[in-house]
Amino acid sequence: MRAPDFEAFLQQTMGLGAASIGSPAVARAVRSRMVACNVETQQAYWDHLQGTAGEAQELIEAVVVGETWFFRDREAFGAMSGFLKKKYAKARSGEVRRLLSVPCATGEEPYSMVMALLDAGIPPDSFRVDAVDISIRALERAQDGTYGRNSFRGEDLTFRDRHFMPVTGGHRISDAVSRHVRFTKGNVFDPGFLAAAEEYDVVFCRNLLIYFDMPEQHRAIAVLKRLLLPEGQLFVGPSETTLLLSCGFVPARIPLAFAFHAERDVSSAPPKASRHIRSFAAPMAAPSVRELPASVSAPPPPPPDSPKSAAKPDIEDIRRLADQGHLAEAAHACEEHIRVYGASAPALYLLALIRDSAGSYQEAADHYRKTLYLDPHHKEALAHLSFLLEKQGDVAAARILHGRLDRLERGMER
Repeated sequence: MRAPDFEAFLQQTMGLGAASIGSPAVARAVRSRMVACNVETQQAYWDHLQGTAGEAQELIEAVVVGETWFFRDREAFGAMSGFLKKKYAKARSGEVRRLLSVPCATGEEPYSMVMALLDAGIPPDSFRVDAVDISIRALERAQDGTYGRNSFRGEDLTFRDRHFMPVTGGHRISDAVSRHVRFTKGNVFDPGFLAAAEEYDVVFCRNLLIYFDMPEQHRAIAVLKRLLLPEGQLFVGPSETTLLLSCGFVPARIPLAFAFHAERDVSSAPPKASRHIRSFAAPMAAPSVRELPASVSAPPPPPPDSPKSAAKPDIEDIRRLADQGHLAEAAHACEEHIRVYGASAPALYLLALIRDSAGSYQEAADHYRKTLYLDPHHKEALAHLSFLLEKQGDVAAARILHGRLDRLERGMER
């Protein structure tokens, strides 16, 4: 008899890597379904899972992470609006811009996309949003369109007055917004996922790839590349930027938007070092952002006769290693660089990104904190650390970091 392996089942079914949410979270989901199905042993539930239509979906519902809110990471929506405004100016009469939100969860993201476009003055008949999620319950909530206080966060909630109606228990999205969104159940790992869909001008796929192991990440990215127009724009989560860089996407260089273009194909040729040598250092930064803050300067290299010069760990070479996917070698070289030259914010941030990309989230968080100790205004480290804390359940600490980041962006924190 086959021993129950729920983690392998979820990975095969929905791509979920158990390490991303933790084995205890999977175990809790299994226990909740055992209670719901009135079975007492894991083997009995395993047999039920294998032989009962619809139970796989119920287990998926139990493990889905659904934390979201309206205009989460506002910079992404501003970048999207600016991008489509330029495209609309060049559009032919009657041309409709297509946007995709996957996973769309309970609808906050696709509705935010519509609100941002309407507020930017883009004509209502010139765009449409497809919203896809694996969770039937999330889609039902999204289509209902009623939201409570937890979906409205941040200081600027003026959009709620423009696009929602007060109802018992919260606020309901207006028909003027909801009519632009088409919700569909889907799984990016299904062979026929959006097979008949036309390519999209904009794809939002934020904080999905982090829940997959590397093979599933690359499978999902291949799907996203298929769905994106060659000149389109892909938006991901802050901890997914280095993965996109290693898969042939080029950053749009919009601070804190985490936007990419699929401008080249790396499947047939290795990447040019000149395109990616700095990507691990500042994947989210605009060209105007200093790589080395004035408060933290890298120590000069030791003189040629110094015993330290023998190792010569060069940070540019380390970035190249990381961008080529050699994460273990890059991490070792980065640690050697810090040992030889001393700790600096750029080196610690690079090591944090490498650990983050390798799935060593606790080590990554520690190195992001060390980066911020040396450079409290390091925006990228703030963004990555806040996301990691949120993912680990420390929502309060993540909000504090988000607040610091917002103040930095508005020039209120010096």
